Amino acid sequence: MIIIDYNAIAIANIITQKLDVQEDMIRHMILNSIRMYNKKFRKEYGQMVIATDSSNWRRDVFPQYKFKRRDGREESSLDWNEIFRIINLVFEEIGENLPYKTVKIDGCEADDIIGTLVERTQEFGQHDDVMIVSADKDFIQLQKYNNVRQFSPMTKKFIQDSNPRRYLFEQILKGDSSDGVPNILSGDNTFVDGLRQSPMTKKKIEHYLENAENLQSVMTEEIYRNYCRNKKLIDLAETPENLKADIINRFDNQKIAHKSKVLNYLIKKRCKLLIESVEEFT
Repeated sequence: MIIIDYNAIAIANIITQKLDVQEDMIRHMILNSIRMYNKKFRKEYGQMVIATDSSNWRRDVFPQYKFKRRDGREESSLDWNEIFRIINLVFEEIGENLPYKTVKIDGCEADDIIGTLVERTQEFGQHDDVMIVSADKDFIQLQKYNNVRQFSPMTKKFIQDSNPRRYLFEQILKGDSSDGVPNILSGDNTFVDGLRQSPMTKKKIEHYLENAENLQSVMTEEIYRNYCRNKKLIDLAETPENLKADIINRFDNQKIAHKSKVLNYLIKKRCKLLIESVEEFT
């Protein structure tokens, strides 16, 4: 299975290629990326799945989640409302016209979808080699499963870590400033109020690692509470069970478009350069 982190791929194209916010151009770049990764990985990994973001359950449990991104887009010169309109439109077109499963679930990020589909490959009879196409290092944690690899569209290299379980544990301790998640020594409002984080030293990390099986014995009540906060936000195994069920139900029951629709779609949308490579979509 090839799983595409759709929003990340689409936005990366717009930013790195410095595209004008034009529907035809953005559509072409998104489709060309999908074509390229399908061609690169389909022989070894088979079926392609496109996962995208919707509203986010993490903001219900931690309102500060990704607040910087919202503020940054408001200050940007780009028309993000139009960008997301086009991205969402093309996602719907892909589901209707290309022979791939597309998964979008209310309340879920693409991370939840990817984590759930990977987790499912561990079930008896469901084993499948998985290639995740995303630059997001949050997916390193999924490399704890030996059937999972990750390719970064940004660096054009594979992302690998020799100890993904330790990577996840350290990530929980350190938090994720890009998502507005402070380290476990710092309060919920740290980034929102522009406060400095309490330093998470290597010595402290090692201490917690050595006591990972009984953290409550070496953490104060507040620090342990913050650890649980971060684990809930960062560990993909924490996706709520009802959302996991929705993801699996969508994946299992979705009928993919017949490959014969691809050419007509590309002609209709005037994707002239892609028409020459139509077989690379199927």
